[in-house]
Amino acid sequence: MAFNNTLTIIGNVTRDPELRFTQGGHAIATFGLAWNLRKQNGEEEAMFFNVTCWRSLAENVAESITKGARVIVTGRLDHRSWENQEGEKRSAVEIQAEEIGPSLQWASAEVTRNEFRGGEGGGSATQSTAGGQAAPAPDFPDEEPF
Repeated sequence: MAFNNTLTIIGNVTRDPELRFTQGGHAIATFGLAWNLRKQNGEEEAMFFNVTCWRSLAENVAESITKGARVIVTGRLDHRSWENQEGEKRSAVEIQAEEIGPSLQWASAEVTRNEFRGGEGGGSATQSTAGGQAAPAPDFPDEEPF
């Protein structure tokens, strides 16, 4: 079992999520997140992060989150390095999101459960059978038992 450092950041979305698909058909969404760091002297400093999410999370984020929304992002840090066209070395630290949800500190939200997507996540009220009729889907709990 691998141990990854996990972080949780609460901040405001700075740009609408951009949904794209890889050549293999996997969804990927990216958006910006701003977080205000309060210093001991009372001043605030804004920190900006790029957030990347994959598969069903990416699709749900693209449908649900908009610029200005206050969200809670849990994930891990990822460091990328590259050279630009002028040959200058660049690097970026971004968040690879594992979970994203609305902050309910100053807002309310309505949760709608999505249809089952063949093992990519999301819940289901019904599943289609071979005959095309809807059959009740298995009732899976939201969290794994300990």
